[in-house]
Amino acid sequence: MKTYQNAKSALLYILPASLLILVFVFLPIVLNVYYSFFRWSAFEMNRMFVGWEYYIRLIHDPVFYIALKNNTLFAVISIVFQVGMGLVIAAILEDKLIRRWQPFFRTVFFIPSVISIAVVGLLWQLLYHPEIGLLNHTLRFLGQSEWTYAWLGNSTTAIYAVVAVSQWQYTGYMVMLFLIAMHKIPEELYEASMIDGANRRHTFFHITLPQLKEMILVGMMITVIGAFKVFDEVYIMTSGGPGRSTEVLGTMLYRAAFRNDEMGYASTIATIVFIITLALSLFQMKLVKSGKEV
Repeated sequence: MKTYQNAKSALLYILPASLLILVFVFLPIVLNVYYSFFRWSAFEMNRMFVGWEYYIRLIHDPVFYIALKNNTLFAVISIVFQVGMGLVIAAILEDKLIRRWQPFFRTVFFIPSVISIAVVGLLWQLLYHPEIGLLNHTLRFLGQSEWTYAWLGNSTTAIYAVVAVSQWQYTGYMVMLFLIAMHKIPEELYEASMIDGANRRHTFFHITLPQLKEMILVGMMITVIGAFKVFDEVYIMTSGGPGRSTEVLGTMLYRAAFRNDEMGYASTIATIVFIITLALSLFQMKLVKSGKEV
């Protein structure tokens, strides 16, 4: 009887949060999928059922594949720099010779991730400016004028310029996650390895990496999912241009909904983004589970 009362009390406590999640998370997802089968406008009450028309249109839309390619590029580069470079930086900061300066470097690396993306976008727009930007000015000063570009105005370099800003802003966040995980590794493991004659490279590959396996997997999936939901930095810096060369799924959705007033098509794009991120999330759960079994 007591167990039943405890369970009932626990359910009452989680009921408000469950209702909020149901109303503000799951219900909008279901409604979004439902609305993707209709042609409708934000300024009209009438909706026309079109079935799979928008999904077929999306499959045949060449911009969709440009956006998907750019999101994938975001994901691959983010894994290399945010996860890979973040792990290396964290390992360096955990070295005994550097550890005394760790608070300073933690602050330096983490500050970009708490700056408003609007501020970051405007700042880097100025840095990338072809005439007065610091990047081209530095290249000219070093005698490398042939390397100067209109970084955001060139369809070849624009997407890489935007991706680079994202790495600058969020690599420090991954460094913090890895440092927190490293602090949980028993110091006795390192002391025992040193007694056995292991050097820093051996301890990194045989102690640090295996102990951080779960955090690496989680960090990779956080980064990949974030790459497929990216919007702010692209919209602020290029709005998907020049042409549609930096278009991502987020800006494509925004353009369909709030510029072209094709809310049904925008709902279709949002559904595809949801499916991609859901699949990546399930893949993450499977990886983390398999990691715990090892």
